[in-house]
Amino acid sequence: MTQISVYIIAFNEAEKVRATIQSVLWADEIVLVDSWSTDGTAEIAASMGAKVVQVQFNGFGDLRNQALAACTGDWIFSLDADERCTPAAAEEIRAICNDAQSLDAYFVPRRNYFMGQWIKHSGWYPNYRQPQLFRKGHLAYDQKPVHEGFEVISKMPIGYLKNAIWQFPFKNFAEVMHKANRYSSLGAEKIKHKRITMGSAFLHGLWAFIKHYVFKQGFRDGWPGFVIALGNFEGTFYRYAKAFEMQKNTEWTSTLDANN
Repeated sequence: MTQISVYIIAFNEAEKVRATIQSVLWADEIVLVDSWSTDGTAEIAASMGAKVVQVQFNGFGDLRNQALAACTGDWIFSLDADERCTPAAAEEIRAICNDAQSLDAYFVPRRNYFMGQWIKHSGWYPNYRQPQLFRKGHLAYDQKPVHEGFEVISKMPIGYLKNAIWQFPFKNFAEVMHKANRYSSLGAEKIKHKRITMGSAFLHGLWAFIKHYVFKQGFRDGWPGFVIALGNFEGTFYRYAKAFEMQKNTEWTSTLDANN
């Protein structure tokens, strides 16, 4: 019988992780990859039968690759702590994994809920990320600290699930700001080699707002769509502003060293 592993990456997700694990109790193995949470996340997961693996956070690419190494099933389903597997998606996943003719990797559509509603626009549906269902050994992640890429190790095309899972990316506005701050810091490391000014940082942020609110039709999602576009402005602007700050600090340090 085909064995299915689910891996969940988490850090201080005590308020969300119980529902996430509950949605995949049908799996043969649940692996929670934690980075030394302090709010009881690991204890909750262990109490629900998950295998808890502690990993020092060195970026999301490294974290996900270590999660793959911890899984023992024939198939792996990746689920983040703010996602929920629906019964329809679970049934489709089991059918794929038990079919010898299935492809090696699949994208999974996600329904995002924010401010009490399903966000149908703003680039949030179907909102595929990396393939979330794949045979073990047929997918790997790169080492980028955030927005990590992937490599499918297969000659087959990537398939698509029909049934969506649910995602609840933000529990409140405080988490919107917290994630914008955290992800912009990680993203700044990726672009600090580029030529950046504060003016270009603003223009990148402005384009992010326009892209999500106008071209991805965030205006059709009402006030939640505006908040999402504004959050993208902030995250993008701060990413470039922080990279600019890094460059200036490096220049200043070099100047001080040269004068000493």
